Amino acid sequence: MKYVIAMKNCAFFARHGVHDEEEKLGQRFYVDAVLTVEPGKALETDTFEGTVDYGAAFQVIEKIITGKRRFLIEALALEVAKALCQAFPQIRTSEITVRKPNAPVPGVLDHVEVSVVWPQ
Repeated sequence: MKYVIAMKNCAFFARHGVHDEEEKLGQRFYVDAVLTVEPGKALETDTFEGTVDYGAAFQVIEKIITGKRRFLIEALALEVAKALCQAFPQIRTSEITVRKPNAPVPGVLDHVEVSVVWPQ
């Protein structure tokens, strides 16, 4: 058996992007994490051990998103996915979506988003 933890619309201020203005001004980024987890005995015994602490998972995401600048949100999403799987070995699949609402495009849009799945 597996179960899914979904963390939706985690919001962070960061400075990612190709353009110098994106680094200078920064903006909000939104992250969804959908984690497929192997529960071991945690669900049957109702114990915290062996589960994914989603507070700690949020901190892993936050550290990466608010850390080193990335030119591509694709690279940012992959780094988050890998870090979550490394931090929590019971995660079998990590699907990460990063949304950038103020993408510098010559037109009107709600946001640009990229999703990656790790491992593939």
